Amino acid sequence: MANEQIMADLQKAIETWDFKLADSATKAAIEAKIPVGEIIGEGLGKGMEVIGKRFDAAEIYLPQVVAASKAMEVALKILEPLMTAGAGALKGTVVFGTVEGDIHEIGKNVCCAMLRGAGYNVIDLGPDADGMKFMDAADENDADILAGSALMTTTLESQRELVQIRDEMENRAKVIVGGAPCSKEFAEEIKADGYSATANEVIALCDSLIA
Repeated sequence: MANEQIMADLQKAIETWDFKLADSATKAAIEAKIPVGEIIGEGLGKGMEVIGKRFDAAEIYLPQVVAASKAMEVALKILEPLMTAGAGALKGTVVFGTVEGDIHEIGKNVCCAMLRGAGYNVIDLGPDADGMKFMDAADENDADILAGSALMTTTLESQRELVQIRDEMENRAKVIVGGAPCSKEFAEEIKADGYSATANEVIALCDSLIA
């Protein structure tokens, strides 16, 4: 099978959340000796980009995004031995949580799925995660980025606290924020390192902070 066809199949597997195709196309890509970074970035990741755009345009909803990320997990599981062997390590580690006092998870779940799809190691803290939970996970996993999502105006202050505790503990991780009530202006005010308005933007944001 030509490499172009394999790459097209990898993308299609994610776009159509086809687990069997994710399995067969990933194995075909390994057999064809396509570099792991290329398999993730140019194949699987491209599929996830399409999923992100379709989600932002409300053409698909969370169940489809989760299904696409599960198809991605099928592929990443097969690639794992090659990634740990250093043949194409993951881009970086992101600790992601909905901040303290907020129990909404949809935005966070979509972003986690997108980032995993783009080749990041994502530690999902779930909802109502306080600053110390973020810091403990950052230390345990040598995190590059801490991502705090807020879906309620009342929990925006928890994003501010996340930046403060990171500074107090002199952790090297960058802090990014997002969520419906959050804005670029608020992110700048609390001195966060970045802001993402949509799930699809979060990949480019993380890429720029890790580059």
